[in-house]
Amino acid sequence: MTAGPVLVVGIAVTAAWFITGLVLWRRRSAEPMGRLVVVLALIAAVGLAAQAWREAGDPAGSAADLASAVARMVAALMVAATMHVILALPDGRLMSRAHRLLVAVGYVVATGVGVVSAIAVADASESISRWPFVVLAMAFAAVALPAANARYRASSALDRRRLQWVGWGIAVAIEILLVTVALSLLADWPHHVRGIALGASGLVAPALVAGTSPRLAGRVDRLLTHSVALAGLTVLVVAGYGLVLLGLGRRPDDGERGLLLLSMVAAGLIAMAYPWARSRLEDEANRLVYGERIAPDETIRTFGSRLTRAIPMDELLLQLAESLRKTQLLRSAEIWTGTSGRYELAAGVPHRSPPQLIVGERELPVVARAGVSGGTWVEIWLPALLDREGRDSQTIRVAPIAHSGKLLGLIVLERRADGEPFDDEGDRVLTELARQVGLALHNVQLDSALQASLEELKERNVELRDSRSRIVAAGDAERRKLERNLHDGAQQHLVAMAVKLRLAHDSIEDGDTADAMGLIAELRSDLTDAIAELRALAHGIFPPLLMSGGLAEALPAAATRAALVTSVELDGIGRYPSEVEAAVYFCCLEALQNAGKHAGAGATAQVRVWENGSGVLCFEVADDGAGFALDGLSPSGSSGSSTGPAPGRAGHGFVNMADRLGVFDGTLTVSSAPGAGTRIAGSIPLSRS
Repeated sequence: MTAGPVLVVGIAVTAAWFITGLVLWRRRSAEPMGRLVVVLALIAAVGLAAQAWREAGDPAGSAADLASAVARMVAALMVAATMHVILALPDGRLMSRAHRLLVAVGYVVATGVGVVSAIAVADASESISRWPFVVLAMAFAAVALPAANARYRASSALDRRRLQWVGWGIAVAIEILLVTVALSLLADWPHHVRGIALGASGLVAPALVAGTSPRLAGRVDRLLTHSVALAGLTVLVVAGYGLVLLGLGRRPDDGERGLLLLSMVAAGLIAMAYPWARSRLEDEANRLVYGERIAPDETIRTFGSRLTRAIPMDELLLQLAESLRKTQLLRSAEIWTGTSGRYELAAGVPHRSPPQLIVGERELPVVARAGVSGGTWVEIWLPALLDREGRDSQTIRVAPIAHSGKLLGLIVLERRADGEPFDDEGDRVLTELARQVGLALHNVQLDSALQASLEELKERNVELRDSRSRIVAAGDAERRKLERNLHDGAQQHLVAMAVKLRLAHDSIEDGDTADAMGLIAELRSDLTDAIAELRALAHGIFPPLLMSGGLAEALPAAATRAALVTSVELDGIGRYPSEVEAAVYFCCLEALQNAGKHAGAGATAQVRVWENGSGVLCFEVADDGAGFALDGLSPSGSSGSSTGPAPGRAGHGFVNMADRLGVFDGTLTVSSAPGAGTRIAGSIPLSRS
């Protein structure tokens, strides 16, 4: 083989790398990779120029020695520069001090190898020995490739895609090299192996450019996967034929090479067609062995894939039952679901409507922990499955559907009496299916609980908005009421006092002392009335006794002002946060006011406040008056099992009380019946207040 074709391919590859470097330099000017590739191409161009000089001019003497020395130096430096590029991928930067030191040592060693090789050969016409450079390349590859792999694992997603493009170029080049070497060894064709290998290395250059394209960067993964798979397939085919030739102990002669080449192509085509043929052959084998197109364990894979889709659980279980009946040649397949020992048939083939299945408390833990069972076990622990339609325990297989020790259902399979018995493979499939179904049912329960919680939160949110609106409205109403009370009460007293004070002043100026003294006496009485009215108004806003003495002093004082005869019972209560005391006080006051309006003449009331042993402050206001009929509705804003009054019977007062207690997560209960009086009870958890 002459060196001419190799030189031409080398010039083309060098030009490709030089253009690649310019493109990278232009696209990523901030990265040194473009400049590094340009320098690499220039070094290769120097070596190609020296080689071309030797071949074209046939120099002799010192000129030949110089050309040979330059070629050897360039070959050694190209090995070091290649290692430099590998360590600097994808942006041209050496990321650590160790990498920079390794590259520097590589250039020094490569220079030394080139100098020694140039000195060792004095004859310029002697071809350059390749072994020193091959050994040098292998040593550098053993060091550079693990370091490059470590950098790939630590790189960002974008840098990984760029490195994957480089990997694709290398994989394709290796594929071409393998095919070429194999054909050359086995069929003595093609003849220019060095030229083809050199040309294949040029594929890495466009791969570097493709990695900088945003559109192409995200499409490399599948391309790289198929390329690596094809390269691996090629290695297997070549290795197989190599073993055959080793067994023969000779290379094929001229008449055998064509046949060998065609057989290699046929082997490659068969290998590529194998995945498609395998799936078709498996279908036919399953039809022959199982009577269906899928094997029993295919049910596991199909059920797992269906779980990822938006299929309703009822439909999913029905598909599972149908699949089980087909793949295992069953008489029937059933899936029972439920909780707390009560289970209903969720899906069954053939369809039927059996009554509910009851599993006792004694049997529940045993069934939940059991594996796939049948025969006597079913007769002992699940006899209800056999009482229907005369089933035989020997033809039944039961797989408990459990999660975290909780029985969520059962998978029940029944085969014909003359059918094949259940085997270990079927039990394994059934066990795995029960596990997957249990997880799916558990997730459905969690989803249902989450939806219920969301609905409850929505209702609470509406109640909270309504309660806030009522609180704002009540505050505005109280301010207007306070303004009216001040205007109609204390303000009128003060205006009258001002008028009498002016009259007394006039009487004194006129010398009418007796009249002035009478007016002053009236002023004293009016001032006492005004003070009493202001004190009563202040008691209605926030009683001073509640602030100073708490519920123990404020409630008895309020009872003395109630419209009904009221007794107060306080069981060892102390002081609590002012907001809690105010809520209990005004709820009791509201209840007493309602009792005064609706209990009727002669009724009495009782107020009782106590703290139970669970850290809850409780109160109760009861009267023995007329009472009223409840409508079964809860007061808006209350919680717990409260019962509310009829809308027309003081509903606004109960809403106010419920809103006050709701601030502290408290509850309000209203109990009443015609002729039986009314009982209003509330509670506030002190730990939440």
